[in-house]
Amino acid sequence: MAPRYFVETPIHGDRAALTGGDAHHLAHVMRGKPGDRVVIFDGRGAEYSAQVAQIGRAAVELTVLERIDVDRELPFQLTLGVALPKGDRQKWLVEKAVELGVTRLVALETSRGVAQPAASTLSKLERAVVEAAKQCGRNRLMEISPALSWDEYLHSPPPDAWRIVAHPGGSPLDATDAIQADQARDVFLAIGPEGGLTDEEVATAQKAGWQLVDLGPRILRIETAAVLLVALVSVARLRDLGGTL
Repeated sequence: MAPRYFVETPIHGDRAALTGGDAHHLAHVMRGKPGDRVVIFDGRGAEYSAQVAQIGRAAVELTVLERIDVDRELPFQLTLGVALPKGDRQKWLVEKAVELGVTRLVALETSRGVAQPAASTLSKLERAVVEAAKQCGRNRLMEISPALSWDEYLHSPPPDAWRIVAHPGGSPLDATDAIQADQARDVFLAIGPEGGLTDEEVATAQKAGWQLVDLGPRILRIETAAVLLVALVSVARLRDLGGTL
C-alpha cells in the first residue's frame, strides 16, 4: 500500500501540495523522489492517487492522478462526550476513537474532571486526529468540538438520538437496546471522569432521557471505558444495519 498523506487545503484539479510535517516526512524520512506514488486525502471523504512532481524546501508538489471514492465511515453519526484524562492518555483516546469510527469528540466539563479542556489542548488533539486517520484509512476527519459543560452536552442531541451514559449500577446492554438502536438515527455517548459523576450529574442525565449503562465489575480508566462503550454500541447499532466496524 502506498503511504498516505494529509493535504491541508481542499484538493481540486490535478495539483496538490504537502506542507509542514507531511512534507518533511515524505522528503526526509521516506526519502521521496519525483515519480514516487502516494495516496493523499483532505478530510472531506475521498482519497487520491498522486505522484511526486517536485520536492522543495518547504513543500512537496504532487500531481493528482485519480480520485478514489471509498467510504470507511460508520453508517450513522456517533458523538463521544468524555471528561478528558491527563497527559498522553488524551492522545491515545483520540487515536482509538478515530480508529473505531467516532464522528465527533466533545470534551466535557464535569465536577470531578481532572484535565481542563483548554483550546490549546483541543488544538493538539486535532493533529492526533489527522495522524490516526492517516494510519487507519479514514478519509473524513473526526471532529474535535469545543468543550461543553455536562448540562450543555446532555441537552445537545436531537430527540431521536440513542443517548448513553457509562455509569456503575446502570443496566448492561441487551436485546432491548438493539431495538432502540435500530430506531435511532444518531448515537451520543458520555463518559465521566475517573472520580465518577456526581449524584446530581447522574440525576440530570436521567431526567434528560439518557440511559445508564454499566460496563462491568472492574474499575476502568476513562479511555478504556470510552473504547469499550463505543465498540459495544457500534456493534448493537450495526447489527440491524448490516454494516461492520
